Amino acid sequence: MAKRAFFLPDISHELPDDGSDPSRTLTEQTYNRLRQAIIEGQLPPGSKLRIEHLRQQYGVGAGTLREAVTRLVSDALVTAEGQRGFRVTPIAMEDLEELTRLRVLIETEGLRQSMRYGGEAWRQALHSSYAALSAVDYPIRAEQRPHWEALNVRFHEALLNGRPSAWTQKVLRLLSRHSERYRRYAMGLPGLLRDVHAEHREIYELALAGQEARAALALEAHICTTPHLLLQALRDGRLVLPNAHDEVALMPEPLHPPLAE
Repeated sequence: MAKRAFFLPDISHELPDDGSDPSRTLTEQTYNRLRQAIIEGQLPPGSKLRIEHLRQQYGVGAGTLREAVTRLVSDALVTAEGQRGFRVTPIAMEDLEELTRLRVLIETEGLRQSMRYGGEAWRQALHSSYAALSAVDYPIRAEQRPHWEALNVRFHEALLNGRPSAWTQKVLRLLSRHSERYRRYAMGLPGLLRDVHAEHREIYELALAGQEARAALALEAHICTTPHLLLQALRDGRLVLPNAHDEVALMPEPLHPPLAE
C-alpha cells in the first residue's frame, strides 16, 4: 500500500542553534508556540490577542511576548490594529486562491530553472530529501507534525535548489506558513482520500528524468489540489471557514483517513 503524507511547512529554521543568547532562545520558543497555536486554530482567525493573558499562559515577560507577536506581524499571521492591540489575521478562500497562484508561479518556474542548471549535487540532495520523506508512514501522529513539516518543506525546497535563490526561499516559506492554516481544514474533511506520496513521487521522478514541462505540470497540480478540495467542500456545504471565536463546522459523513497536501 502506498504511503501517504501531508505537506506541512518547515519550522526547524526558526529555532536557534547554539543557545548562546537565552533571551533570543525564549523569544524564538514563544514565537514558535504562538505561530503553531494560530496554525492549529487554538488562536482562531480574527481573534484578539490578549497580551497579558498570553504572557501568563506562556510564562514569559511582556517584552518577550511582544517581540514574538511583532515577528508574527511581519509574517502576516497577526494584524496590528494601531492602539487597539493585535488580532489573528482572518482567513478567506480569496486569500488562499491568491496564495496558491503565487506558489504556482514561483515554484514551477523555480523547478524549471533548477532542472536546467542543477548538477549532480542537486540530484543527490533531491534524492536524499525524497527518500527521507518517503520513509515515514501514514497516519501521522500529532507529535510527528514538526518532523513532517521539516521533511516536506525540505523536499519542496530541494526541488528548487538546483539554482538556489535566498529570496525565493524566503517568499515561499512565508506563503507556506499561510497555506498551512488552510490545509488544517482540508485535513479534517470527511471522506477525503488522497495519495500525496504518489504525487511527490511523480514530481520527483519527472524532475530527475529531465521532463521539465511534465514535472512543472505535476507540481502545479499538487499545489492546487488542496484549494480545489476546500472550494468543493464549501460549495457542497460540508465546510464553513471560521470567523473570530468560531470553530470549523463539518457536516457528518462516513469517516475515512483524511489527507491533504
